[in-house]
Order: sequence, then structure tokens, then C-alpha cells
Amino acid sequence: MTTTLKRYRNQMVAAVILCGVMASPVHATENANVERSKPGELTITWSGTTPVDVYVTSDPAASLSSATLVSAKDDDGVHVYTSPASSRDYFLLFDRKTKKSVTVAERLFPLEQGSNFRDVGGYVGAGGKTVKWGKIFRSGALPMLSEKDYGLLGGLKIKTIVDLRSLDEREVAATELDDRTGALFISNDYSLKPLMRNFGAQNGENVYVGMEKLLKPQYRAIFARLLAEEGAVMYHCSAGQDRTGMASALVLSALGVDRETILKDYHLSTPSRRPKWEMPALDPAEHPGNLIVQYYADAAKKPGGAQAEPLYSKSGVSHLLQFFAYVDKEYGSVEGYLAKELGVGPAEIEKLRAAYLQ
Repeated sequence: MTTTLKRYRNQMVAAVILCGVMASPVHATENANVERSKPGELTITWSGTTPVDVYVTSDPAASLSSATLVSAKDDDGVHVYTSPASSRDYFLLFDRKTKKSVTVAERLFPLEQGSNFRDVGGYVGAGGKTVKWGKIFRSGALPMLSEKDYGLLGGLKIKTIVDLRSLDEREVAATELDDRTGALFISNDYSLKPLMRNFGAQNGENVYVGMEKLLKPQYRAIFARLLAEEGAVMYHCSAGQDRTGMASALVLSALGVDRETILKDYHLSTPSRRPKWEMPALDPAEHPGNLIVQYYADAAKKPGGAQAEPLYSKSGVSHLLQFFAYVDKEYGSVEGYLAKELGVGPAEIEKLRAAYLQ
């Protein structure tokens, strides 16, 4: 393992341990987090003892004047708020000392029958600005959502869904969220075989190499829809961790989020996945040659059923960290890849930051 990879791995491990903490806080309320402590209850935490006013709203772009005050002069760094899983709440924390406010929300959605559906907002990006909540979403497959799930996701105003999955996956586990919401659905046909072969051929190392070209049409579509600024964009694959993790790394890199934070977000997929809701229980015999059906059927037979596996190579290095090293070597930087392969150059990056940072 090179010195650079070792250094980044150490940084990533520290980031995962601190997975609930926002990066690079400037004032107390930026070090804020929202977790669902139990059904029907959200716990909002922040650092420091400066008096903070806590507001709630259903609009991620709301101002203090249009939000509802739920706790005034709160100085213990924690507030518990009753919130059903069917409600999407955003909290504005107003620091009475600095006169600054920050918006924070629950990152992982409490879906009944979904897996790894997360908001990409809240991270610190270029210029110390924050990625907007409620604009960019990532997820695992969505074939088994409940009616309550559709109700919750239907309120997000998602206007584009980019399905990163192969034709093999889509034909047995269709996405219906676009039909329910009227969102534009974008996909691109390709076989899962080269992807699965790549994972096996690399002996567990550098497994993402080549995926940046295989998925170029889909990644280009994500950036095109973000640049169009026509509403929230959601993208997903089956597990919401590999192809989706790469997509999020590219998007967050374009927005100026540091790699330590990007790696932290990437590794949140392991505790956020619920594989049993990513693929219906199908008989491989009825789908001969379909590798994804066989993969999930084999996983379900393991003790305890299908489980999310940590996203590390056999040598113990983060898959995404290895991908970053490859991109830096092959393209000079993530920005170099974006410009050369996706047509997202400096002008487009500037537009993205203007649209998705606040």
C-alpha cells in the first residue's frame, strides 16, 4: 500500500468514526446532526452552549420567518422533536450569539421497504458554503416501496430519476417512483456481465476501474439534469453503494466537498443498506443467465440472510479511495475526468456551485 493510500485510509477511518459530525465547523450550529432516535422521534444535536433557537419546516429553502419555532434559547446542545416517518422535516438552528443559522435534516430516510435512500445535502463545500438539502438524493433499488414510502418520497419534488442499473437489474426490479411522481426517468441499457466480471477479475482490488467509462452516459445525465436546475435529482443503483457511491463522489467533488467527507458519506452505505428490500425474492431458475437474481438468491442463503458488506478491498483499502487514486493518475484529478469524459468543465462547475451551495 502506498504512503498516499495509507494516509487517506487513516483519514477515512477517522471520518467514519465521526460519521454523524459535519465537516469544518465555523460556528457552533454547523456541527449539527439529526438522527431518528426511535420511531416517531428525531434528536437534533449541535456543539457548544450558545443559546440556539430551533425552527422546523417542510421546505429545505425556508427562511426563519417562514419556519415554526419549536425551541427558544436552547443551550444544552440537544432537542428532541416528535416527527412521524411520513413527514420530511428540516431544522433551522439560529445561533443567538453569531446571528447565523444553519439548516440540518435527517440524512437517511426512514423507509418501510426501501434501502439506503439518503439526502446528499448538508456537507461543507467550496468557499465554506453548504450543499443544499432537498436537492440531490441517492438510493438503492426501489422495487418494493410501501404506500407510506411513496407518500414520503412523493413530497420531495423529485423531477429526475437516473437509474444506474443494467438492463438485467431493471427488468426484474422495476423502479416505479417516476410513475407515481411524474419524474423524468433516465436509464441506459448495458449488460451486468462486464461489471460483475470486473469485480471478480480485479481480485478484490481497484474494482471500480473502468466503471467510470462504462457508466459515462448515466453520469453525464446526472450532471446534465443538475445543470438544468429543473428540480430535485435522484440517482440509484441496486445497493446504492458502488455505482451510486461513485456518482455521489463525483457530484460532491464538483461542489468542492473534501475527500475525507466524501469517503465518510460513501461508507455510510454499509449501515444504511437493507438488502431484503433491494430485490424481490426470485427463483434463479425462472431467470436463467440473470446474474443479479442469482447474486441476491445466493446472498439470501447466507446465515442471517443478505447483509451489506464493508466497502473495502482485500488489502483493507476503501474501494472509493482506490478509485480516487486511479482517477488522479489517469486524469490528473476528478475535475480532469469530469471535463474529459462528461463535458463538465470549469464553467459548469461554477454553475453547479452557484445552484447547489448556500
